Amino acid sequence: MRDRLRSLFSFPNPVNEIAARSVAAGVVVMTTLALVLSIPWLLIPIVYGFWARVLTGPSLSPLGQLATRVIVPALPLAARPIPGPPKRFAQAMGVAMSTAALIVWVTAGWSVARWVLVPLDGAALLEAAFGICLGCRVFAALMRTGLIPESVCLECADLRRPRPTVAGRPG
Repeated sequence: MRDRLRSLFSFPNPVNEIAARSVAAGVVVMTTLALVLSIPWLLIPIVYGFWARVLTGPSLSPLGQLATRVIVPALPLAARPIPGPPKRFAQAMGVAMSTAALIVWVTAGWSVARWVLVPLDGAALLEAAFGICLGCRVFAALMRTGLIPESVCLECADLRRPRPTVAGRPG
């Protein structure tokens, strides 16, 4: 029983970047619908999804299950394994932002809460459309400063190096 719980409450490492971007696309759809159509109750499944993913990876997340079991297998793309800890950190940032939006909605109303949700929508859009993970970049910066020890993610060393651009120069 203990092993089953440990397995459930774990996060994959490595993570398939295609699955992560598919989940981000689902977050974009839900947050954009909430914002454009003024549907504040969509915060509830958004918040649940982030909590589920940060605690269990895709196991208890409907978007995670859709991405890993339906979308990714249907795409003609090879898996792109990337380190899991930065993605878990990014999900934790999603937990903070979506939970804050939910609390603001309940206490101050939707007109205020939507402004908390806009940056989350933008971050998810950057991940889904361009593969730019803001949470991963914050994770790398925290590793550089020593606030996150290297032992958390030994394979993340390449996340801290400048990335080459198309011209081959650091970006």
